[in-house]
Amino acid sequence: MICIIQSRMNSKRLPNKALKLLCGKTILERVVMNLQLSKKITNIIVATSKSRSDDLIELFCKKKKIKCYRGPLKNVYQRYYQLIKSQKIKNFIRITGDSPLIDYRIIEKGIELFKKGNFDIVTNSLKKTYPQGQSVEIINSEVFCRVKKKIIEKDYKEHITKYFYNNKKAFKIKNFFYQNDVSHLNLSVNTKKDYEFIKDIISRLKDNKANLKKIIKYCKNRI
Repeated sequence: MICIIQSRMNSKRLPNKALKLLCGKTILERVVMNLQLSKKITNIIVATSKSRSDDLIELFCKKKKIKCYRGPLKNVYQRYYQLIKSQKIKNFIRITGDSPLIDYRIIEKGIELFKKGNFDIVTNSLKKTYPQGQSVEIINSEVFCRVKKKIIEKDYKEHITKYFYNNKKAFKIKNFFYQNDVSHLNLSVNTKKDYEFIKDIISRLKDNKANLKKIIKYCKNRI
């Protein structure tokens, strides 16, 4: 299955975070590295914008031989829509580029559920029990593209699955859960504080293969 990583450079809280070094590797590179561990992911595409600020993301992808697609900056839904149509993608996994500790096992669990059931979306984000930065969404492209004319509000353009979650009765959505509710734990990078926290986790665990169970255990002991 194809995995699309949503990434941009113009983050207001932590500018240029996508290519910010995190223990020797950029945040975006760490996301890609974790996804490449999965045998169920057949292709990885970084979806960024046509803004000049994101030229560096395209250059990074070329250097690392990662596929890159560029679309609208603010209308993220349209960016995905154009990519899906141009590549004729049947289903896709959506991961955000600020998740350097994403555990590929969570994605594989979602893929298995998606294949077993006739779902429009399989996610762990509708009702959250996983930490932030471990969000996974597996989406049927036909269903995603079908609602194009209804994506009018700014919020829906920016948060591409929000329309579906706000109208969940109209769609077949499967939410899966972690064994415990650890949604209070933030493993995404949005601020300098987040960055330092994730840096500490990676440096202490000394493991480039993100393992959510080990990370949670470390965080509990750290507190």
